[in-house]
Amino acid sequence: MNRVRRAKESDIDRILELLVQVDMVHHNGRPDIFKGPATKYNREELEKIISDESTPVFVCVDENDYVLGHGFCIKKQILNDSVLTDIKTLYIDDICVAEDSRGKKVGSALYNYIVDFARKNEFYNVTLNVWSCNPGAQKFYEAMGLVPQKVGMELIL
Repeated sequence: MNRVRRAKESDIDRILELLVQVDMVHHNGRPDIFKGPATKYNREELEKIISDESTPVFVCVDENDYVLGHGFCIKKQILNDSVLTDIKTLYIDDICVAEDSRGKKVGSALYNYIVDFARKNEFYNVTLNVWSCNPGAQKFYEAMGLVPQKVGMELIL
């Protein structure tokens, strides 16, 4: 039975493997932007991120405590802005499910855990960005009930 918990230092090697998988999905979709194969964080950065309460990281593990997927989050709040309200947002920086665990509800378990965490901690909303070159992720997030908040556009010169 899979379960979701906070990430710990002993998970870092597996998280690094998953970060390469995330990068390769993006590299395959946008090789003009993503180098591949790479990770957006190194071991030292992950140690800091995992230990920082403002950047909670969650992992979904199997019965042997083997990491099947991860969810990186960032707590955000803009205070006293002239235009924006003071809402507290939990931003999902990254959700990754291992290639061999896709279709097994790992992503749903991670996402639902993150939403529950946000509710319990009185966040106003949960936000994320998804690349247009990743239609599988877009479909997943739509199935989870997310709707577009804003759209980023580009002109390649």
